[in-house]
Formats: sequence, C-alpha cells, structure tokens
Amino acid sequence: MKSYTAAIRDYPHTTEVKAGRRVPADCRIEFVDVEPIHRAFAPMVRELRYDFSELALATYLQAREAGKRISALPLVLHGNFHHGSIFRPADGPALSPADLTGRRVGVRSYTQTTGLWVRGVLAEDHGLDADKVTWVTTEGPHVAEYTEPDNVERTTESLSDLLRGGDIAALLVGRRALPADIAVTTLLPDPQAAQQDWYRRHAAVPINHLLTVRTDVLREDPAAVQGLYDAFAAEIDAHTVDGPRKVGHGLDDRLLAALELGVRYAAQQHLISAEPTTDEIFADAKQYLKLR
Repeated sequence: MKSYTAAIRDYPHTTEVKAGRRVPADCRIEFVDVEPIHRAFAPMVRELRYDFSELALATYLQAREAGKRISALPLVLHGNFHHGSIFRPADGPALSPADLTGRRVGVRSYTQTTGLWVRGVLAEDHGLDADKVTWVTTEGPHVAEYTEPDNVERTTESLSDLLRGGDIAALLVGRRALPADIAVTTLLPDPQAAQQDWYRRHAAVPINHLLTVRTDVLREDPAAVQGLYDAFAAEIDAHTVDGPRKVGHGLDDRLLAALELGVRYAAQQHLISAEPTTDEIFADAKQYLKLR
C-alpha cells in the first residue's frame, strides 16, 4: 500500500478523513497543512508538489489549458454563492453594478474563483462588461503561463486602504476576509434574494474548489485514488444541510451544470481561451474510477 501527500483544507466533510477516523481504502495519505489553502495551488500547478490537492476551479481550468498533468475529480470540496462578495463603502454613493463601468475594483487576484463567479453574475444579470473595469490586484495567477488582460493592475497597497481612500470603487472579497474595522455594504442591495433567483434559474451552486490528483498517480494507482475519493464522498453524504448543497460528488446534473457555467464565465473573462466540455474535464476520472 503506497503513501501519498494531499493538501486539503479542514471542512466538516474532510475532518474525519484527515483525522484518520474514516480511513481511505488502498492507500495511506499524509495530509499537508497549508493555510490559507490557496497557498497550495501554485506549488501544485507549477511543481506538482502534492499527489492530491484541493484546487480552485479557475486555477484548474488554466492549469488544464497549460497542459499540466493534473486530473480533476468530480468532487466539490468547497462551493458557495457569491452575490454578497462584492462591497462598496457604506458612506459612499449607492453604486449599481452598471456604475462600475470605467471604474477600478479591487480583488486579490484576477484569477481568483470568487472573482470569476462575481463577474459572471454581474455580466449575466446586470449587463456589466468586465473588460470595461480596471481590476486592481495584489497577487498574480497561480499558473505562471497565464497572461492577464490589459485591464488588470497590480498594487502593493492594501485593497481595504484603497477602498477607504476612494482609489477603488468596490472590493471583491469573501466576507470572512474583510477587515473588521472597515465600514462597507454589499454592492447588490439584497444578495440573498439575488442568489435565490439565480439558483432557481440555474439549479446549481457555484463551484469554488475541486479535488484533483496528479494524472500519473491516477493512471498508475487508480485504487488509491478511488479510496480517497470514496472516503470524501461518504463524508459529504453523511452531512445533511438545509437549502442547496454547496458540496457534492459524482456526475450529477447540478455539479455538471455548475461546472459548465463556470467554464463559460471563465472563457468570457479571458481566463481560458477555449471551453472544454465536462466530458473532457472528467475523461481521466471516468476512465479510471467508478463514479456514482
């Protein structure tokens, strides 16, 4: 039985596996602590540092296009709605999404998957052309081969300070990452209602992070990959939730619908140049694993 490394964040549906209370079949896994988890993404796509890794959707799509030998598994480790992930100053003008045209908006990285979903929503539901916004970032892409669009800028300053000073009109960030002392309000006046409407139309929850594996590991030891996949899948099934499920596994319609939409948004935003199908994305997984 071989040993493998994995960079996976602690979630309710991963802690039992990581703690050894649910043991994957046919493999031993050494879980590597990386916090925040996005710091594992560049080493994975640039060096194949881990055998398994949680990977952001946008990063995986770019890595795939760059020819990285990483295979996606149909197992969502993290997903969420992001209608409430773009903020404006609470004491500033009541901007609408259309008002962002020609303005500067802060986001940690242009390739961040939260940004992918927010820009997709603003384009689809509010007509905002992301190409007509200047995206002010503090980090570059995880995939070194990717070239950012011309309307992306880098800054060494704090994005929250830029928002306070009026240098950016809005800040795109998960609420948990907001500084406690910044007074902001969501750009969308009722993000909860907006996300409910979006879910009714798409019957999908946005995918943030998938489980991925080095392609050589999948091909040479599919039993080990099956073992870890099944362990996480069982933990996902063991957790009941109210409302739309934000994680999932298998080739079900909601997971595939979310993936198809994310691919379309990524192409529209110049994150990738071509749109792979879900069959192409999961070709390796379907060949080597038993998926349910």
